[in-house]
Amino acid sequence: MAGSAKKYYAAAVLAIWLIIVTFFMILSRTLDLEVFFVLSLIGLLVVAVLIDGAFSRPRYMRYLGYVIAVEVALFAYIVVEKILEIIAT
Repeated sequence: MAGSAKKYYAAAVLAIWLIIVTFFMILSRTLDLEVFFVLSLIGLLVVAVLIDGAFSRPRYMRYLGYVIAVEVALFAYIVVEKILEIIAT
């Protein structure tokens, strides 16, 4: 599979994953932005691992690494916020 085709395929798979997550959140009537964010991070990490090349690293993978770093930082913020919320009660 060519590099650019792999990139578009990964974007499509991630979009489908987010649509499925949204569908089940609406179905269960639990629209929670934090849960959606964590599940989107998991989907992004899985897609990033699957499209990463063994011998070459395309430019978009470097940018994807930056996006993952920002999402992991936001995830850490959510975890710390939840811990402080639990301690406060």
